Amino acid sequence: MQPYADSTLALLTRGYAWAPGLRRRHGDAPAVATRLMGRPALLLHGPQAVDFFYDERHVLRHGALPGPVLDTLFGRGAVHTLDGQAHRIRKGLFTSHLMAPDGVQALGRLAREHWLRTADGLRGRSAVLFDEMAVALAGAVCEWSGVPCAPGTDVRRLAEDCVAMVDGFATPGPRHWKARQARSRQEHVLARTVDDARRDTTPTRPGKERTVLEAVATHRDADGSLLDLHTAAVELLNVVRPTVAITWFTTFAAHALHRFPAVREELRTDDGAYARAFAHEVRRCYPFVPFVGGLAARDLHIGAQEVPEGTLVLLDVPGHHRDPALWPDPERFDPRRFLGREPGPGELIPQGGGNAHTGHRCPGEDITVHLLATLATTLADLEFDVPEQDLRIPAGRIPTRPRSGVRIQVPARTPRTTSPGSPARR
Repeated sequence: MQPYADSTLALLTRGYAWAPGLRRRHGDAPAVATRLMGRPALLLHGPQAVDFFYDERHVLRHGALPGPVLDTLFGRGAVHTLDGQAHRIRKGLFTSHLMAPDGVQALGRLAREHWLRTADGLRGRSAVLFDEMAVALAGAVCEWSGVPCAPGTDVRRLAEDCVAMVDGFATPGPRHWKARQARSRQEHVLARTVDDARRDTTPTRPGKERTVLEAVATHRDADGSLLDLHTAAVELLNVVRPTVAITWFTTFAAHALHRFPAVREELRTDDGAYARAFAHEVRRCYPFVPFVGGLAARDLHIGAQEVPEGTLVLLDVPGHHRDPALWPDPERFDPRRFLGREPGPGELIPQGGGNAHTGHRCPGEDITVHLLATLATTLADLEFDVPEQDLRIPAGRIPTRPRSGVRIQVPARTPRTTSPGSPARR
């Protein structure tokens, strides 16, 4: 690859518009060479690029994630940094729990219950939905995973720390240092939690399934050893933190419900299929990651482009989701494009592409879709007003969100059905 101008400053200033803009300046080429942080990089686009990127013969994760991202978002020693057999064995820790349908359904029920309790507490006043949803999701994932977390202050602190880890991973300055401090604090807390779980000699009741906490505490890696306490805390946090991060998608869902009232009415009369389609469309239309990255495993070619070993390989995510060759009328928000079908492994990639069981696609994607569908339906059923505010979503901020966080006003009395625990309906 030839020496190209460094794109780091352009990425920091343009955010989600950087990758599509770089491709446009090169005639929408499927592979564009550049540099990031002084390193040779190759930006890829399209379904074939997804297949190429998620083939471990081509692209590896070990060494690909910069230290600042590990120290904020994923943690040192996390499953995201492994490849091959070591990755498959560690990932089995997550797939055995996160992909089990009963577990996904159970977390969905808890998320709805925690959010409805939160919404009840907001009656008669206004609040920022983003902030309150984060607390509800933190409480739900702690209860589901077996992580002890006292109601109130402890849950809110956990929620704030998880939000900070995500909010500061891709930016220098105060947000980044806040993210580092948040990760360090929660890793310390969860290391003690894992240690306590290992010391607990209380017999497990027959027929009782292990919690996520117990699974992490007893997991043995490829070499047969237990995870050290720090790595165990990292992986436990890699269950809790991404669940709280669904706050971004649920806030985007509220934004979509406000912008497209007809969608809200469809969700209120839905049998479940439309809600899942709505969740997919939110993940397609609203940006979360600007790209995913790895390192070329060896000297390669993609088309006519040479890719030397060690090149930083990037997959354009927002451009993929707005490509008219892949999506008819891509700028239109239309959940019905997913009705009656699930997107293919290289089609919708907000949490990666390929196979979640064998590759690097996020094992918690089913949880994200289910929780987003569940909470979107609950939001559609909930009576609340959206007062005048700044709902713009800045493309230059990573990760982005509506500027106001979506401030809502919940009436003092919210109509409910007579079914206990069911969402309110008009």
